[in-house]
Amino acid sequence: MSDLYLIFKNLTRRKLRLSLTLFAIFVAFLIFGVLSSFNKAFNSGIELSADDRMVVVNKINFTQPLPIAYVNKARAIEGVDVLTWCNWFGGYYQDPKNFIAAMACDAETLLDVYPEIVLPEDQKKAFMANRQGLIAGQAIAVKFGWKVGDRIPMNSNIFSQKTGGTAWDFDVEGIYTGSTEQFDTNSVYFHYKYFDESRSFGKDYAGWLILRTTDPALNDKVANTIDTMFANSFFETSTDSEKAFNKAFIAQIGNIAMIVTSVVGAAFFTILLIVGNTMVLAIRERTGEIAVMKTLGFPAARIFKLVLGESLLLSLIGGLLGIGAAWLIVGGMKAALAGILPTLVLTPDVALTALAIMVGLGFLTGIVPALSAHRLNIITAMSRQ
Repeated sequence: MSDLYLIFKNLTRRKLRLSLTLFAIFVAFLIFGVLSSFNKAFNSGIELSADDRMVVVNKINFTQPLPIAYVNKARAIEGVDVLTWCNWFGGYYQDPKNFIAAMACDAETLLDVYPEIVLPEDQKKAFMANRQGLIAGQAIAVKFGWKVGDRIPMNSNIFSQKTGGTAWDFDVEGIYTGSTEQFDTNSVYFHYKYFDESRSFGKDYAGWLILRTTDPALNDKVANTIDTMFANSFFETSTDSEKAFNKAFIAQIGNIAMIVTSVVGAAFFTILLIVGNTMVLAIRERTGEIAVMKTLGFPAARIFKLVLGESLLLSLIGGLLGIGAAWLIVGGMKAALAGILPTLVLTPDVALTALAIMVGLGFLTGIVPALSAHRLNIITAMSRQ
């Protein structure tokens, strides 16, 4: 008779208890998988930030503009390698519900600042040559069925054209992918010059500047120089590394990591108590059986392994079901939240962390009853029956 068969039979002898315990473990790992995926999606911008990339915004807040005149002045600062600028468009396609993260950027420098945007050379040349050209991320292109060569209208819920109306016409000249799986491919970029010349207000202003330094060690010096240069002007600046900027932006939403840690920690602590109590109760009920097994020649080490294996199997079954359900839920929500959380996915490292927790949970809840079974005295056990 194999050990796995014995473990399975002991585990399934109380089916109602087993079902309730598995459900509790399932819910805990479901919560862990979903919340951890959201946490990683919120923080993906921080993780993908380049050490030498910096963001310059208006000191009042990032929704206030900066004059385009700042571009050449900032480019001339020692330590600045390449600089581009962008303006938020507030776009949607066909229906206001179809939100698009669309940005008007300097096409000539955009790809130098963001080498993570992977675009075929022929599409890159076509985009540069066409002032009405647009490049779309693969995810959003698939969502709306766009193909290279399509001419599409895109509306803005912020800007209008000089000629009236809020719709701009664009040619899809390229569909980009990311250099990593986590890079955002739900965004759209088009020529700032085309946008700036045709909008009815805000001409010659940009939303923010993005630059790369020649050496990350120069970041603080470059930031201080830029902010000092524009101090006491009508448009003072705040310059930070991309990582610091993204951290500050996420902090405005809330401390997601703390929320996840608190909720998941409470869930697992509760599960630890439930499963631990279940295992102790199960072994206490089987005291006589364990004594008989020892009498029949089962080594104490094998009994220890059987009890601990039971706890591990219980944790793994419930945990794998929970993390599997989390994967399905996150996958189902990805399309709906693509515009807000384009990198939402249950990543392999979340799954591996969950697996490690399953093993740890199984060990912690099984070690005490396993040791009790290992040390059980046959005579003492029989006298209790």
